[in-house]
Amino acid sequence: MIFLYLFITFFEIGLFGFGGGYGMLSLIQTETVVHHHWLSSAEFTNIVAISQMTPGPIGINSATYCGYTAVHNTGAGMMMSILGSATATFALVLPSFILMILISKMFMKYMNTPTVQSVFTGLRPAVVGLLAAATLLLCNEENFSSPVTNPWQFYISLALFAATFVGTMWLKINPIRMICYAAFAGLVLLY
Repeated sequence: MIFLYLFITFFEIGLFGFGGGYGMLSLIQTETVVHHHWLSSAEFTNIVAISQMTPGPIGINSATYCGYTAVHNTGAGMMMSILGSATATFALVLPSFILMILISKMFMKYMNTPTVQSVFTGLRPAVVGLLAAATLLLCNEENFSSPVTNPWQFYISLALFAATFVGTMWLKINPIRMICYAAFAGLVLLY
């Protein structure tokens, strides 16, 4: 039964996930962590980190890992978990595949019309909002700790967050380098 729910959930995310993978993250987290309780918040955070470090689109990578972990957490074996992974990935990609086939010819014909331009003008702020929501959803105690629970980890996490933000936003340091720097700092300061 979980395979049907995985398919429906990730099909809906694929259908309404405007803005690419980062825009989908808040939808994926809401469905897998909050609504269905397939994953814990910490597991989802790990999935996002792994999805960013592996090649490929982050939305598809996240769906793949979420499908695997969701089925694995039910106690199913490795083969069933791989099937969960394939189900979530296929369901996420299917709406885009269908829609692109259906609208590609029409879009090329009408892309410069005022109506289509107005639709995209309206979608842009929504995509930015989805990206901001994904960021804010990950700013929780499981990722940063708290000043009461573990002050050292909390302040190191805030410093890494600020350094990464400044490094990528203003100093234009490659994000891959920033990930490596943060991993090294976590190893040295939090191990």
